[in-house]
Amino acid sequence: MKVFEGKTAVITGGASGIGRAMAELFLSKGMRVVLGDIEQDALLETVAALSVNGPCMGVVTDVSKSEDVQHLADRAVEEFGGIHIACNNAGVFAGGLLWEESVADYQWQLGVNVWGVIHGIRTFVPIMQTQDAECHLVNTASMAAVTAMPYSGIYHMTKHAVLALSESLYHELSFHAPKVKVSVLCPEAINTGIAASERNRPGDYRKDGDIVASEARAMVSQALKDSVAAGIGPEVMARRVFEGIVEERFYLLSEEVWREAANTRLEDVRLARNPTFAPPLSD
Repeated sequence: MKVFEGKTAVITGGASGIGRAMAELFLSKGMRVVLGDIEQDALLETVAALSVNGPCMGVVTDVSKSEDVQHLADRAVEEFGGIHIACNNAGVFAGGLLWEESVADYQWQLGVNVWGVIHGIRTFVPIMQTQDAECHLVNTASMAAVTAMPYSGIYHMTKHAVLALSESLYHELSFHAPKVKVSVLCPEAINTGIAASERNRPGDYRKDGDIVASEARAMVSQALKDSVAAGIGPEVMARRVFEGIVEERFYLLSEEVWREAANTRLEDVRLARNPTFAPPLSD
């Protein structure tokens, strides 16, 4: 895609972080933007702030619910006539030891991180197919999709699933809908609110026993807070996405220490050796 003026982008997880940064960049290119987010107050604030830069609207959306994602798409089409870029960007995190984490921890992260992307694919791709125009889907995974570290196994699993779904989708689109492209964004440590994901944890996953206090959970929670606090700005990811769309690149990866960790894992697989503990450590 080379022409953005007058086209429409839909972004989930759009009220903050990478989603908001993508919205700002798309608006600067003359696009109309529709934001979906589960946080109503943050969504209203973001839409008010960004609307001074161009047409921007928000729809409260729980991406784990197919009907919410469909409603988001319907509102975008009703308001702006179509969808040319769709960013399945919403994500959450909870860590700990895999055998100590609750079923609710698994269900919550699978619901948002995996089912959110599934619902996006099933909703946005058919709309894009009927438009007979250049379109692009962006699925936010993580460098966790190409690595596997302890104490965050559920998150890694969900992001590996997003990558695999996206790779399969790439081939299917090339066969059946060549005007629709797809990229998978794999952010490294970004200064966003993901370390505070629990603020958006639904009541169904807050029942007795759903949040297990443990040393491992506290350790990884603090490590994530420290990591994102020192992380790069989300606007860097927005530029990475925009360049990926223009260049029709599928893999939008970190070039830093996370890539080294990913390469170590790939070498483990290639040699069929046991997994190497190779955390992405800065010099």
